Amino acid sequence: MGRHSAHQPEEAGMHHAEKRELPGHIAAALAGAGGAADSAGQPWAGRSLAGDDARIHNFEDDDGTADAGYLAAVAALVDGSGSEADVVASLATARVFVPVVAQLAEEAEGVDGLHADKQADMALVTLKAPDGRTAMPVFTSSAALEAWHPQARPVAVYAARAALSAVSEGAQLLVLDPGSDFAFVVRRPALWALAQQKDWTPSYLDDQLETALVSTVSAFTAVRRLETQAGGGVASLTAGGQQVAGGGPGPELRVVLFLEDGLDAEAVQTLVAQLNDTWARMDSFAEGVDSMEVKLQRAAQEPAPH
Repeated sequence: MGRHSAHQPEEAGMHHAEKRELPGHIAAALAGAGGAADSAGQPWAGRSLAGDDARIHNFEDDDGTADAGYLAAVAALVDGSGSEADVVASLATARVFVPVVAQLAEEAEGVDGLHADKQADMALVTLKAPDGRTAMPVFTSSAALEAWHPQARPVAVYAARAALSAVSEGAQLLVLDPGSDFAFVVRRPALWALAQQKDWTPSYLDDQLETALVSTVSAFTAVRRLETQAGGGVASLTAGGQQVAGGGPGPELRVVLFLEDGLDAEAVQTLVAQLNDTWARMDSFAEGVDSMEVKLQRAAQEPAPH
């Protein structure tokens, strides 16, 4: 758990939730991968590859275009009539393409001492986010994937399965259509919810989380009030520079602490460190918050109630 750097009550700090154990549903799904049945639970044993049984997955008639529900949700987000929660919800039933590339596994010596590929494996592609975390790119259309990486092979999967693969690869972020007109980032809590096929509520809209955070400050008399807001990292940009209220990589949660007057810099740093430690032990916080920023404000500056 990182500490905030706060020399004046008005300054903000950044906080990333600690890595936790995988939720049981995700761990169980990963443990069952590669077993006697396919991802739909149908056994491999006795399966024929003739006639209608030759249809080995759900996407054989797929034309490679983006899911209509996802496109509608993104369009609504961009024009301000939708939310990023709606975009994540649209992914629950959407097909996406995961890029895989050939990776040399073993090299042999060929004719005249030249090196030749002896064995190559197919590997998932992962990226490094600006903050150093691992992100997995997925694409809503085969054309978008080809434009991004012409040599990558597109593998069609449901987005929930892609999210599960991201978790197995140690990725904390899922990036939809990188390099396109609009790339949407699915942050860790939404990624886990998608992998478990559960509904997702953004932390900045979670009333239960706010109530839990408020309850933690009751032991700190210097904190007069706490409220939560959408963080600055929620917003993202289109390729054309239009700001969009969703799809950013974080921090997605802003916690505003209204503090009593008279605290010096050392007292503020100690207070925030203690709150960090308290929040780190909250399961609801660790699982529901990807990253956050803290805004410190003097209680005397709090707007008067209407």
